[in-house]
Amino acid sequence: MKLIKVVGFIFQFGLIGLALATVYLVSVSDKDKNEILQFLSSSEDQYTTGPDNKSAVFSYADAVASSAASVVTIYTSKTVTEKPHPLLDDPVFSKFFGDQLKRRQRSRSETNLGSGVVIGSDGYILTNQHVIDSADEILISLPDGRGSQAILIGEDKETDIAILQIPITGLAGIKIANEQSIRVGDVVLAIGNPLNVGQTVTMGIVSATGRNRIGLNTFENFIQTDAAINPGNSGGALINARGELIGINTAIFSQSVGAQGIGFAIPISLALDIMRQIIKFGKVTRGWLGVEGTEITAQAAMATGDPGIKGALVVGVFINSPADMAGIRAGDIVIAVNDKPVDGIRDLLDQITMHKPDEKIKVSIYRGPEQLELMMKVTQRPQ
Repeated sequence: MKLIKVVGFIFQFGLIGLALATVYLVSVSDKDKNEILQFLSSSEDQYTTGPDNKSAVFSYADAVASSAASVVTIYTSKTVTEKPHPLLDDPVFSKFFGDQLKRRQRSRSETNLGSGVVIGSDGYILTNQHVIDSADEILISLPDGRGSQAILIGEDKETDIAILQIPITGLAGIKIANEQSIRVGDVVLAIGNPLNVGQTVTMGIVSATGRNRIGLNTFENFIQTDAAINPGNSGGALINARGELIGINTAIFSQSVGAQGIGFAIPISLALDIMRQIIKFGKVTRGWLGVEGTEITAQAAMATGDPGIKGALVVGVFINSPADMAGIRAGDIVIAVNDKPVDGIRDLLDQITMHKPDEKIKVSIYRGPEQLELMMKVTQRPQ
């Protein structure tokens, strides 16, 4: 009996609550009803994750489709002769056994794998210099199955860029991005042929820009990315989400320290500048002063009277170089070139190389507490 009374009590209050809710909904204005419905609708939109959500990106297939046809595979081979047996340096041993050892010297063929990017319809291909270094034969395989031998137009070891050309017409040139649009956090895609498994696309973001002092090249201005870059990807394309080329994939960070997700690509603006110079002049022209430098030591800074001085400390001068002819000495601190401040030895190197050979420049230095301005004419940087 008690249970029946409790259930009846709950049922009665339930009916009363339902009646009050009905009266409230009838009494609210149309405006209030619309506000309630809009709130409920917006709450549902917050949890929409399907294809109807137009703001989300569910595929980069269009970006890949517009650029993948321009990414090629590069196969190289070269003949390597084994080093002479060290005992051949011994005159007695060489006299009795030299002929036998010389006959046993063998040559072997080394092969290498890399990727490249077609620039324009005239057959020019951008890749890394280390991909084709000392190659006797270079073969190009296109994504559509066609192939051809390539000729080496030119190479620049100091930026790790090489230019190839193939005699095939109707090639699809890749779209070039505006370098100013590259930002840290942008989605990027790496296209190449890693480990010869076939053309492969990996995804990541721009982790950093302007990376240098990595120790890979003389001149470094890398785009850093966490998109997977493996052996065979070198020379391939790093594209943005619109399918535009922003860099040439070059290297991964040393595996000896167990690093992952740290890859480097050469900015396309730098690669295209090297390409234009090689095609037009057959070489890359860079200015050269002829100094060796390092970061400013505390002792050198104190000698100037300004402990916070910025610049590059000269530790050596090449004989008969522009710097030598102008009177620069070891111990001088270079603080500016043409009134542009120098922020370290790397910045000095970059500034000087931007000037063409035979161009006159003004170099501002500190020699102890004395500030001097020297005029000099840069020359072509030796290879």
